[in-house]
Amino acid sequence: MPNPASFPARTTTPEVELGTLLQPKFGPDGMIPCITVDHATNEVLMFAFMNAESLAHTIRTRKATYWSRSRGKLWVKGEESGNVLKVVDLYVDCDQDVLLLKVENAGLGACHNGYPSCFYRRLSPGADPGEPQSLKLQFTAERAFDPAAVYKNK
Repeated sequence: MPNPASFPARTTTPEVELGTLLQPKFGPDGMIPCITVDHATNEVLMFAFMNAESLAHTIRTRKATYWSRSRGKLWVKGEESGNVLKVVDLYVDCDQDVLLLKVENAGLGACHNGYPSCFYRRLSPGADPGEPQSLKLQFTAERAFDPAAVYKNK
């Protein structure tokens, strides 16, 4: 894999917030948050982090590529499962410290647990932080694929 591109140094606030040059703000750990949504429905599929290398790889290949903090390496989404996320658009927020990918999923789901989105549960109505037993999660989606069949090493 080629070395990542160097991103332009951040300049003035007006240029960062209103200019036309990509000047991503990576955190002290070298990471930038990335929200990934379906380009047609705007459903949030997942959240992950990128570093300069994964962002450059995403831009070059148009395949969503993140930095796997747990594995300590680049992670091309779908490289193992076939559920590749093809980048349709890449957005930055106003101060360029968060990325938003709009993608087309080449597979059945984006979540390693077999769901279309990683956000397949919601907090139940009536949850009360003062009553921990009330903090129940409800499933909001059905599995799109069997992870045991897709991920042979799990």
